[in-house]
Amino acid sequence: MSETFDDGEIWPCVLSEDVTAFMTDPALPPWAVGPLVAAMVEIGETRGLVVGSTAAQDWPECRLMPLGEDGTLGIVEYVIAKDAAPPQVIVTRILLY
Repeated sequence: MSETFDDGEIWPCVLSEDVTAFMTDPALPPWAVGPLVAAMVEIGETRGLVVGSTAAQDWPECRLMPLGEDGTLGIVEYVIAKDAAPPQVIVTRILLY
C-alpha cells in the first residue's frame, strides 16, 4: 500500500453518480471489483496523492491513476477536493481495458 500521512487521516473516497452506476452495474466484470476497491482505499489513504498517478497540467487536483500492474487494467480518474468540508477525493471516471 501507499505511504500514509503522519496524522493518519484518511479522506473519504466519494463516487460520482456515473461511477456509482458503473460500480453497481451487473455487467461490471468480476475481475475488476477487487482492483477498483483497492484503488479507492489507496486513494483515500494517500489523500489522492497516489504514487504513479499523474496530475492535469492546468488542474493539478484532477489526477489519473493506473489500475493494475502498469495500468494494464485501466485508469481511475479522480479529483482532490481538499477545500471541501470535509476534505475528500471524488472518483469521476473509471475506464477499464
